[in-house]
Amino acid sequence: MTSSAPILSNSNKVLDVLKSVFGYPEFRPGQAEVIEQVMLGNDSLILLPTGGGKSLCYQVPALCLPGLTIVVSPLISLMQDQVQQLITQGVEAAYLNSSQENHTQNSILEKAQNGLLKLLYVAPERLCQTWFLKQLASVSISMIAIDEAHCVSQWGHDFRPEYMRLGGLKQYFQGVPFIALTATADVATQADIQEQLKLDNPYVYKGGFDRPNIKYNVLPKYKGFEQVLTFVKQQKEKAGIVYCGSRKKVDDLNHKLQMSGIKSDAYHAGRDTQTREQVQSAFLKDDLQVVVATVAFGMGINKSNVRFVVHHDVPRSVESYYQETGRAGRDGLPAEALLLYDERDSARIKQWISTDTPDARVDIEMHKFTAMESFAEAQTCRRLVLLNYFSDYRLSPCGNCDICLDPPQMFDGTIKAQQVLSCIYRLKLDTSVKMVIAVLRGSSNKRIVDNEYQQLSTYGIGKAHSESHWFSIIQQLVHLGLIRIDMTAAGILKLNEAARAVLKGEQVVQLAVPKLSVKSTKPSEQENLNIDKALFAKLKNLRKHIAQDDDVPAFVIFSDATLADMASKLPTSTYEMLNVSGVGEKKLERYGYAFINLIEDYLASKH
Repeated sequence: MTSSAPILSNSNKVLDVLKSVFGYPEFRPGQAEVIEQVMLGNDSLILLPTGGGKSLCYQVPALCLPGLTIVVSPLISLMQDQVQQLITQGVEAAYLNSSQENHTQNSILEKAQNGLLKLLYVAPERLCQTWFLKQLASVSISMIAIDEAHCVSQWGHDFRPEYMRLGGLKQYFQGVPFIALTATADVATQADIQEQLKLDNPYVYKGGFDRPNIKYNVLPKYKGFEQVLTFVKQQKEKAGIVYCGSRKKVDDLNHKLQMSGIKSDAYHAGRDTQTREQVQSAFLKDDLQVVVATVAFGMGINKSNVRFVVHHDVPRSVESYYQETGRAGRDGLPAEALLLYDERDSARIKQWISTDTPDARVDIEMHKFTAMESFAEAQTCRRLVLLNYFSDYRLSPCGNCDICLDPPQMFDGTIKAQQVLSCIYRLKLDTSVKMVIAVLRGSSNKRIVDNEYQQLSTYGIGKAHSESHWFSIIQQLVHLGLIRIDMTAAGILKLNEAARAVLKGEQVVQLAVPKLSVKSTKPSEQENLNIDKALFAKLKNLRKHIAQDDDVPAFVIFSDATLADMASKLPTSTYEMLNVSGVGEKKLERYGYAFINLIEDYLASKH
């Protein structure tokens, strides 16, 4: 379906809701067109990046249409965050989930049946249950919004069988527009979403996948904890998430961070519900700097001021990576992503996919992981590789990733390649990465002495370089296909046929100068220079105290982006405050005057 001429320019109600409730003077690209289609009663499929304003595409029409909007969400924590934020904006919203007592659920259903709610968030399992549908029989439903819609597709990275039942709701809610929203869907997934949800000739809006405020970094993983700690310290107490591939790694890494003085805690399915809720609450309220979490369990949070995301282990798909890194910088301010990549991790994941994945999905999962490997191993602009995967084709390098900001310095690495390959050849089957590096550097550990490896011609020929230097060289030789990691033999290194030509001197090998830490971004590149930093700090401090008094996360009061706009515009009246992005009438009434007073006092103190 193609969009007809926009009707929103004449819709005072829609624009009034945008301004008075959400505090925004105008729509972002695509939002007006999508809302128009919903208001016309048409189905829609919306692809917008995390932080791109997907929620407003259904929240604004929900407040303009007469009935109840049902929002399908897969995560309890995400429901809670969004509802809490809507309530502070004066919106009649609620959620239903298994964590609530029966009397609470009954009270919420009664409100819906009496027309006292505008938005109701539910899990897909609940919405598909017959008893629940009967409860909704007397409710006027204006729209069904399906968030994280990629979960419905077998081609999606986070396929959930319960989502597939949602397509059957079309018959039950006849004439009700369905709006499917996602930040992560390749071409096959997009087509499957439409088919599975039985969307009727939907309006499709593809808003692009680019998150230009996120700086992407990839490093070879060597002594992962030290790399994570260095990166976290570079962030200077800004909030971040560190993802690990297992609960054990989460607990271990979190313990080490705590011992190093970092305010962190662990979040994974092995911890009880109360503990997880306490960790999430502390993080949302800025009482924790870092949450260490499993990628499988996810975080599902709506915290807008996450400034960095670290992947200690490589994700299983580009979609997972994109979605998880997208938790950083939702407010549009500068953010960073760091991926630590180890070929041994990669080999283990391939083995898991081959042995632990249902036959029908092995090829899909392997294809997705191969694309993830290609991203991690790329020597060209990270963002271009990422966007091209989603068919969001660009030609110009982004200027905001490690490759663009600190390009690889190439050199003739033929001799170093020969040294590594020759060492592997001479060690025969005792070729763990650690042993190869130890022999090259002339280590005298017990195993080397017992096996008389000090007699090898390659012993000590690389002692001028560090362990991390040789680790990077080995990683690159794996990428180039000269050696491979044999997971059937405890991850030892083996020579590939292509190594023969290099050992004979018939093939030149170009390598990159090893890098194992992220080049710290200059403050001038990281911060918004148009704001008064001292005032911004005072505004954040005021926000934190109000949030503590109200027992809500700080970003629910105002986002960092809103505070930055305040520090730039310096509002000293209610009219001026309403012109700050993110300040609606209800938030002005609840919180605005305290911030106006602070700004007035601050300006007076400077004169």
